[in-house]
Amino acid sequence: MAVPLSQMWTVASYVLRQKWRGVERYPLVLMLEPLFRCNLACAGCGKIQFPVDVLRRHLSPEECFRAVDECGAPMVSIPGGEPLLHPQMPEIVAGLVERKKYIYLCTNALKLEECLPRFRPSKYLLFSVHLDGPGEVHDRAVCREGVYDVAVQAIKAAIAAGFRVTTNSTLFDDADPQRLREFFDTLMDLGVEGMMISPGYSYEKAPDQQHFLKTEQTRRLFFRLLSNPKRRWRFNQSPLFLEFLKGQFDLECTPWGNPTYNLFGWQKPCYLLGEGYAATFQELLDTTDWAAYGRRSGNPKCRDCMVHCGYEPTAVRETFGSLRGFFKTARLTTLGPRRVSEAQLAAAAPVGAGGVDAPETPRRAVHELPVL
Repeated sequence: MAVPLSQMWTVASYVLRQKWRGVERYPLVLMLEPLFRCNLACAGCGKIQFPVDVLRRHLSPEECFRAVDECGAPMVSIPGGEPLLHPQMPEIVAGLVERKKYIYLCTNALKLEECLPRFRPSKYLLFSVHLDGPGEVHDRAVCREGVYDVAVQAIKAAIAAGFRVTTNSTLFDDADPQRLREFFDTLMDLGVEGMMISPGYSYEKAPDQQHFLKTEQTRRLFFRLLSNPKRRWRFNQSPLFLEFLKGQFDLECTPWGNPTYNLFGWQKPCYLLGEGYAATFQELLDTTDWAAYGRRSGNPKCRDCMVHCGYEPTAVRETFGSLRGFFKTARLTTLGPRRVSEAQLAAAAPVGAGGVDAPETPRRAVHELPVL
């Protein structure tokens, strides 16, 4: 697991404090969306489907700091949109570093290399670069040629400048496990600190609704992808979450674990579902019917979701809050997952030639970026 000891200790001590205090619902990562504007139009993302007047807006540094202080989570993920389009992003990051928050600044890296001089390397700052696979796979996913090459060059520049860098990859039903395993080797060769992976979630506003994974497809894909992993692979994720993706460990969603704050306030109930907003974090906790969400709730919107922002908080809570989870994590960390046979891998093989249950088909944008 590619997480520094200082960060791991901060998270572990935070979780244990909540447990000792008897706190049932607490945040682990604040999903801070300071803007929805982006310089890409990915077919699997619904974030830029807002009116132009909304896309032109962004949160001020003061609004960001207020949300971070109110929430109290030890980690802050800054997605978007493209955060590097925010004119005050260096000021926001500096304020969060001063608060000793571990920051995952999520970026497609188109502007990363030119923006590096505006930031200072810190153990609290990590650039999380979006890469959905090898060159042509990633470029197809983001609906623009050449983006992969720009991202790889930016990763090299950021690492050379002393910054922490990880990658984040969203996988769809045309993912090829063998090519992705080779892709993991490439990322390790680049020198990234770790990799983050997750199945795609079917945003209602996403232009492409055909390639999102169902639950059994997710388990089959990740079983083939993550079984018998190479020792050199480093994932910036909980081992229990990776086992969950493979269908080897049961977890339920913790929708309040990664709360979202954006232009409209605190999003109900989570980063992936927009069903209203609360004015304060406490109001979000108190007024959301949490029993109505998660796979066991029967909510059709949650049925096939296995995304990290809902299940990673559960995995972390299990790791540091239960003996079962702690000893399972310790075994996975020291010995690795149990090896599986070729017959078991063959049994999880996809029906289609390209990915899981479906042959590879090109995805292309069905919309254009608005003029801002």
